[in-house]
Order: sequence, then C-alpha cells, then structure tokens
Amino acid sequence: MYGKITIKCKLTVLTGMHIGGSTAFSAIGSVDSPVIRDALTGEPMLPGSSLKGKMRTLLAKALKNDYKLQDFKDDPEEITRLFGTPGNRDKDIDPKCARLQFADAFLLNAKELSDRGGMTEIKFENTINRFTSVANPRQIERVVRGARFGIMMVYDIEKEEEIEEDFNNIAKALKLLSMDYLGGHGSRGYGKVAFSDFEVEQRSGDSTIDTSKLLEILKGVEDYGIFALQA
Repeated sequence: MYGKITIKCKLTVLTGMHIGGSTAFSAIGSVDSPVIRDALTGEPMLPGSSLKGKMRTLLAKALKNDYKLQDFKDDPEEITRLFGTPGNRDKDIDPKCARLQFADAFLLNAKELSDRGGMTEIKFENTINRFTSVANPRQIERVVRGARFGIMMVYDIEKEEEIEEDFNNIAKALKLLSMDYLGGHGSRGYGKVAFSDFEVEQRSGDSTIDTSKLLEILKGVEDYGIFALQA
C-alpha cells in the first residue's frame, strides 16, 4: 500500500522568534544576528528543517526513558519511521526513509505586518562579565509577535494499521513544541508558537482510513500554545 496525506496548518508566532541566517556579508554596524529570509521575497521564512528537527528532538525525549537523548540511529522505531534514520550496522538496523516530509514555511500576513510597522524587530541584549563587569552588547533580529506561517507536511502511507499511531505521535510532537520554543534563545522568552486551522486530506492511494479522525487528533494541538501561555 502506498499513498500520501497532506497536513496543513497555520503557525502563529506568540513571542519574537529568531531562526538565524548568514552574517557572512554583513556591513559594519549591521545586526549581529539576522533572521533567515526567503531569497525571492526578502521576507522572513521558517525552514522545514527547523520544524522537523525540533519536533523529532522533543518526541525523542518524550518516548525514551528518562527524557535522555540518544543518537539518531538509536531512536525508537515510532520516531525513525516518521523522521527517517541512517540505520545502525551494529544493531543490524537498515536505513529508513522518513514518512513525514516538511516544506519550508512562508509568511501569510506579510502585508499586515508591514502596515503595522514591520515583519521583524531588533532586540538589544547585553551580557555582563561577572568578574570584570565588562558589557558585551549585541543586536538580535526577531520575527515579530503575530506573524503567521503556512505549514505544509506530507505523510507517506505505508502501513494502514500504523497511520493513527503515527498521527498521534505527530500531534504529541506539536503539543510539546507548543509548550517549548522554536528557534534560538528560547530560555529567554523567544520562539513561543501556536498551531491552528488544521486541514488533512488524502491525495493519493486507496487507504480506507477516515481522515476526519486524523483531523480530530491534530485539532487537539490547538488547545496548547496560546491557551497554555495564558493559563
């Protein structure tokens, strides 16, 4: 059996988010740490690799004993079938392709943000040496609160009996992310996000799975994020 199910949703930035871009050609006096941008439009973007990596890490902590991380090749089977694995020759584990594919995410409300004052902000920060009291100021660019990105994932149907379990793990990863952070500097308040407006559609294959049930699983994610932040 083979087919594909598309998963779409919106990601809303709740606190300034920083996913860094290159500073290789920064001019003197420019921002120390800019955000990554779409080369076509110049607008901030959210790389699919950032979302995938964070979801996998949080799920690996949750599904493994003691919340300790292990090497990718030693992740539980529920994780490797979703996110892939290079295999482990020592344990006779073959490489495995990821069932879940991520697309880069782009701004949905760029004009609204521009009319409001801009799509990014500059956060001025300072570290003080405890022994010398010497200051080390820096400027970090952040995507502003209220930015919305269009998230697109594609799930490959391989075994119909595993679809529901896989979607429960996708939802679990998104719930954990809603209570964690995306990007850098999360311990200082950056990168709180929320997910909403889920859509699930089987686009190919002859699976008899009820996509409305899969949608209900993912819609449970919407109870986190904004509501968890306000609690």
